[in-house]
Amino acid sequence: MAAALAAREAGVSDVLLLERDQHLGGILNQCIHPGFGLHHFKEELTGPQYADRFARRVREDHGIEVSLCSFVVKLTKDRELSYLRPGALEEVKAGAVILATGCRERTREMIPIPGSRPAGVYPAGLAQKMVNMEGWIPGTEAVIVGSGDIGLIMARRMALEGVKVKAVVEIQKSSRGLVRNVVQCLEDFGIPLYFQHRIAMIRGRDRVERVDVVKVDDQFRDLPGSGFSIDCDTVLVSVGLIPENELLEMAGARLDPKANTPVAEKVNLTSIPGVFACGNACKVYDLVDWVTRDSELAGRMAADYLGAGARA
Repeated sequence: MAAALAAREAGVSDVLLLERDQHLGGILNQCIHPGFGLHHFKEELTGPQYADRFARRVREDHGIEVSLCSFVVKLTKDRELSYLRPGALEEVKAGAVILATGCRERTREMIPIPGSRPAGVYPAGLAQKMVNMEGWIPGTEAVIVGSGDIGLIMARRMALEGVKVKAVVEIQKSSRGLVRNVVQCLEDFGIPLYFQHRIAMIRGRDRVERVDVVKVDDQFRDLPGSGFSIDCDTVLVSVGLIPENELLEMAGARLDPKANTPVAEKVNLTSIPGVFACGNACKVYDLVDWVTRDSELAGRMAADYLGAGARA
């Protein structure tokens, strides 16, 4: 939304905004906790409040056409797009394309965590959507794998809903999340954080029953005699994000094989002229305020590419 509005302000006459969900706002809609907007708006907002400020401006701008429940299935190097919307497959030739496709979560299988495959193992972001948007509580006793911001925030969220959060287990020496989240989400709730530990095994038949935890050395090797078990019925996995750039790959753009991000000289650029990437599709950010800042830059870059008075 920030990129679309910035492109309009820079002189682009027509912008098509494709959103695969039924509402504008993306992942912010499920982030009901405060802490957003401190830099961009100079005030503290929840995720939905932050998103709504942009959604209102988008809806009021008659030069931006919004297509909800629309999923892009094809992108070519010539900026030809095919997308599914309710009841139709549409094709469009764009003067410039900005990809704001975000990230997907790393899963248990990507770590990997040994053990059986019982119910009760969720990516932390999925659990956040379940609790905040669907009203479902995943379990009664939880262990969280990884101390990224989503995992830390979900530790607090689960505790507020009455779930007993037994521990957060982090294989590294320090948290990957913001310091404020470690303090506000774990320390303030008395939730243990185990650094240099890993889940060695998930146990359970139909439902998670417990996890085995072991301490590791600096080379991530298990330390003999350090293992212990934690009884739980739920495991939330928060072990990082992968930029969602399959469309860029389809179009033939160069991607960093490790980070899955565009290979380019500057932020927001890709190796394909006229195709830009912004937000977590470009790189993984820690604050939405910085996503907004760079996405606005992407909108202006697209407008510069098109030229004043161009159509997109």
